[in-house]
Amino acid sequence: MRSQEIAKYADGRQETVGLTEPIIIEIEGRETIEAAMVLGDMVLIGQTVLETLDLLVDCKNQRLVSNPENPERPVLRV
Repeated sequence: MRSQEIAKYADGRQETVGLTEPIIIEIEGRETIEAAMVLGDMVLIGQTVLETLDLLVDCKNQRLVSNPENPERPVLRV
């Protein structure tokens, strides 16, 4: 672990958790570098990572899809 941070859950609980060094996250051929909170043995990808990768959630088909406006590669909003 690189350090520790306080995680705040949707139900209002707070917990001190480990924070990793930056890691490479690659999904659907797109990648970004982020630090990750260590909360257990399940991997959860958050909304900010999906936004950075310019991926959208298709709930009906339970999959991730490229943003139709940028199908070839992510476009970062500044």
